Amino acid sequence: MSSPVLRADGLSKRYGRRLALSDCTLAIPSGRVVGLVGPNGAGKTTLLNIAVGMLPPTAGSIEVLSAHPASGAAQLARVGFVAQDTPTYAGLSIADHLRLGAHTNPGWDQQLADDRITKLGLDSSQKAGKLSGGQRAQLALTLAIAKRPDLLVLDEPIASLDPLARREFLQSLMAYIAEYGASVILSSHLVSDLERVCDYLVVLVASRVRVAGEVDDLLASHYRLTGARRDPADLPTGAEVIEDSHTDRQSTKLAIVGAAAAATAGLLGWAVTSWAPHRPSR
Repeated sequence: MSSPVLRADGLSKRYGRRLALSDCTLAIPSGRVVGLVGPNGAGKTTLLNIAVGMLPPTAGSIEVLSAHPASGAAQLARVGFVAQDTPTYAGLSIADHLRLGAHTNPGWDQQLADDRITKLGLDSSQKAGKLSGGQRAQLALTLAIAKRPDLLVLDEPIASLDPLARREFLQSLMAYIAEYGASVILSSHLVSDLERVCDYLVVLVASRVRVAGEVDDLLASHYRLTGARRDPADLPTGAEVIEDSHTDRQSTKLAIVGAAAAATAGLLGWAVTSWAPHRPSR
């Protein structure tokens, strides 16, 4: 069995008194398209910045592709990264960006880069500062994948894009994955943008990992329980509550329960629904 593409053990990051990431323990298998999800401020960017070597952890350990992040040129060459603001150089043309990519990446695939720019209908002489948000995101993705990485890390690169640009970006990403088979970690707080492309899910809430696993397995074991507000003990034996919310009259709980426990919850008066009953096929 291949080694995990990312392994973290007790990983934490603290800024003064604020804990941005707390006791993160993960083993993400290789060959997956991983959705890293959670609300803003959950720790997604912190985890990814540590994974690509841009931040040191305060405690714990992490390995990416069986090596410490940014431990040398060989390890850096195996990881592609698109940061949250899809950074490009406003004064440089698209062609300048591709030349820079070729100069700084030993495994650079110029044909792949040129073909993507042509397919996107972009003028290589155009300055990055004149591109739309969606075009800049596509340029940043081109720079990341043309280095032919084994792992592609994307930190909410589509958060600020309109729905059409988001769809085009994800279609480009899936076309690359289908052809080259790289592992991908894609963070977002927009679950709807990930549900068609991800087969593995990591959920961060309040700087902690709450859920991690294969999407199909998680959907089979996670249920939403809704009912009149009552004692928290009034749940089936073995149910593990991941998240709950309340109004004056109603409680809603996301819980890990087996099929038998889900049936028992129904008998106890809970309305039981699948976590994601309308997940579309890919």
